[in-house]
Amino acid sequence: MHRHEEEFITGAGMVARSFVAGMVKGRRVTIIGAARSGLAAAKLLRDNGAVVFVSDSGSEEKLASAMADLKELNVEFEIGEHSTRVFSCELIVVSPGVPSTAPVLRDAERRRIDIISELELASWFCPAPIAAITGTNGKTTTTTLTGRILHDARRHHVVAGNIGTSFSSVVDTLNESSVAVLEVSSFQLDGIKTFHPRVSVLLNITPDHLDRYGGSMDLYVTSKCRVFENQTKEDYLIYNYDDEVVRRCARERASTQTRIVPFGIHRDFQDGAYVRDDHLVTSLEGIDTTLIPTEEISIKGVHNLYNAMASALTAELLGVSIPSIRATLKNFKGVEHRLEFVRTLDGITYINDSKATNVDSVWYALQAYKNPLVLLVGGRDKGNDYGRLVPLVESHVRAIVAIGESADKVVSAFKDHARVQKASSMAEAVALARSLAVGGDIVMLSPACASFDWFENYEHRGRVFKQLVHELA
Repeated sequence: MHRHEEEFITGAGMVARSFVAGMVKGRRVTIIGAARSGLAAAKLLRDNGAVVFVSDSGSEEKLASAMADLKELNVEFEIGEHSTRVFSCELIVVSPGVPSTAPVLRDAERRRIDIISELELASWFCPAPIAAITGTNGKTTTTTLTGRILHDARRHHVVAGNIGTSFSSVVDTLNESSVAVLEVSSFQLDGIKTFHPRVSVLLNITPDHLDRYGGSMDLYVTSKCRVFENQTKEDYLIYNYDDEVVRRCARERASTQTRIVPFGIHRDFQDGAYVRDDHLVTSLEGIDTTLIPTEEISIKGVHNLYNAMASALTAELLGVSIPSIRATLKNFKGVEHRLEFVRTLDGITYINDSKATNVDSVWYALQAYKNPLVLLVGGRDKGNDYGRLVPLVESHVRAIVAIGESADKVVSAFKDHARVQKASSMAEAVALARSLAVGGDIVMLSPACASFDWFENYEHRGRVFKQLVHELA
């Protein structure tokens, strides 16, 4: 065990070696947040003998299911407030939905109580190598594709993390020959101490979630780069060479010992993945492998070419054969809510890209199709600057339907560049988009915004869109 895994020191104090080794029996641990990851952490800790207390400031109405689960686990909890009992512990585990600026966490820091994320906690119990995938965009597709490659190669693995299955809920199914494929968010990385992937993947970094980082892009970048901060000479950092921010991070922040493996459209490096003569090629330890014609990769668009490169390199470094990787790249159909085909009606194709919650995602989506687009844009704005989209809107978009809280901002941003109309509901938006489209067009929900104005989350938004499209006659 490396020294930094045996003990670590934070600004708030030192967590004992027994915690890091997974020996939590008898320790008092508080979990902040009773959502999916908090419940999984509670069960993992309880099963390993910790004395667990869960605290969530949400309402009993919204947390009724969580309360039932905690009672079944025989774990003590409080709902509706964070009382002083929160601080009667040696460690706090925080769910990713709780910002680091929350008063309860600030108070815990003042009391010199160590705070970690659920991701960090689960990693203490993980006997398998970890492939950790992060980036502003594309991480769900890349994580899912990497998991599918391992599945098709009959390699035992789990796919977890920010993708929807908490790491804590599946870590006990792993062994040393397994692989943990994790989608990790900046929020999860904010709470790591010893988290140590065998392979880390940094896809891209563009402005997002800056409200959680005081408007500071540098703090957001620093958070993303934590994915590789504990890697050593035995580990690999796969990164997007074509993303200037990512390339600078890899050059300036990665350990000189970590083995770096870039990917990019053109080969400006030694080892890595690139495109040559319209084929995806990998080069590792001086051996070039022509993997697949780019046109045969089932998921389309330049952003998905990057995702395929990252997944292929990850799988190859984890020992998956080239024929198996090639077969999966040909057959993988993508993920729900990300450039997802819904149906074609009267010559108009409908695409659900509800997962596009920032401008950069929409920028890639607009380049994935050659047909004219009718675009549904809007929701809860996160400080978007739509200027980057204007050239693509002018060349690719027939019309825009502005939706959600940010509808007026969307109208203002694009009124001089495309036909723009407002809708007051998703049902009205779908009907309006259909009326604006002609045969051969694509109607695409690609909002560039969060969903929390009209919907529970982007999945809910996407499902409603799909249902309304399927109801069209």
